[in-house]
Formats: sequence, C-alpha cells, structure tokens
Amino acid sequence: MDVLSAPAPSRALSLIARVVLALGFRATCYAVMLWLVLLAEARPAPHLPDLLLAHMPYVPWVDRWNYALWTLAYLPVALLLLKEDAPRFCRYTVASGMLALLRGLCILATGLGPVRGADVNAGMDAATRARAFLQLVSPMDVLGANTPHTYLTKDLFFSGHTATTFLLLLYVWRIPSLRAVMLVGHVLVVASVFLSHLHYTIDVIGAYAITFSVFVLFEGDVRRLLNAPVGLRPEADVP
Repeated sequence: MDVLSAPAPSRALSLIARVVLALGFRATCYAVMLWLVLLAEARPAPHLPDLLLAHMPYVPWVDRWNYALWTLAYLPVALLLLKEDAPRFCRYTVASGMLALLRGLCILATGLGPVRGADVNAGMDAATRARAFLQLVSPMDVLGANTPHTYLTKDLFFSGHTATTFLLLLYVWRIPSLRAVMLVGHVLVVASVFLSHLHYTIDVIGAYAITFSVFVLFEGDVRRLLNAPVGLRPEADVP
C-alpha cells in the first residue's frame, strides 16, 4: 500500500515521519559542516583583494545583526512552506542538508583568510575547537552570544547566507505569496553580507552557482537534459 492510497491517519503519520527524518538529516549535515569549518578555521590563510568590497562601506550594526536577519528571513517562510506543501518542504530540507555538506567541503578545500581583521583563529587547538562546536550548535549561543563572529572568520567559500536563502526562494517560487516575501528577505540578506564585509564577492557568486545546481539535481529532469539529442533544447521540467 502506497502513501496516497493509505488511510488519512496513516498518511499523516507517514508525512510526519518524513518531516522528522528530513529535519534530522539537515541537522546532522549542519553539524558535520560546522566541524569541517572549524578544522579550516585553525589553518593560517591569506586575505584576498576584492574590488567590490574595496568600494563597499562597512556598517558595524549590520555586521552585528546579520545572523538574526538571516534567521528572520528564512525561518518563517520555511515554516509556511511546510504548511503549504509538506512533501516539497521535505525535499527542500534534504537539499539544504546536502548544500551544507558541500559548503563544509568547499571551505575545507579553499582556505581563504578573513575578509576583515587578523587571522585570530589560526592554530586553534582541539579543546577550543570542541568548545566552539558546542556553542555553534546551540541556537541560544549563536544568537545571544554572537558566537559566529568569534569562531567563524574563515567560513567563506561559499556564502551560507546567500545559499540558504536562495535555495528557499527557489523552492517557494511556485507559491506567489511566499515568493514575494522570500525575494525581499533574500535581497536584504545578500545586502547585509556585503555591508558587513562577511564574505568575498566570489563567495556570493559561487553560492548562486552551487545552490542552483543542487536545486536542479533535486527538482529537475537531469536525465532528460543529459540525453537530449545534439542541437535540440529539451523543455525543462523544473518546478
């Protein structure tokens, strides 16, 4: 018996189980990403020149509150997506987890230095890394104590602020009421990234490219695209 033909109570329980599993997967991926990021944080890394940031003002209060803005921009919309289309929310949540894993691996591979200030976490020892990890997985520490500004100075390529809000925008695009809200939130978050000098420009560009690729892999007919005859452009079936 499949989910659609099952009695209503069974369908509801099955959907709840899928939501819980998807959220658990995302949380696990996020924790793995943080550990990879902290490994990269301990390595010395160079500062890079950035043409756009050189002409972009640094706004301290935006820097202080950008993580809170990021949370407000995506969390309510994600919950509304769950209400409107729970199966799509599950796919979005799993895609977010995969995006987090990719981000952790990219950060570990690139080794870019802080956008602003000194490389204060170079040489971080194992005890400090463990303490930082525990603080970063705690929502209260992240928002209350502003822990990311202390321990995440080199989690750069690619921008998590840009990637997470852009992915959610893609998933709610078919829902006009959520699309408009999420588009505004995404633009504000990306603006905060630049005004707080949180990322290099290439981090933001890379976030768009990688996030869209993940979305297409999850939601597009990739096999049809790959097997299309030469010279013909297949009709994309991307929601």
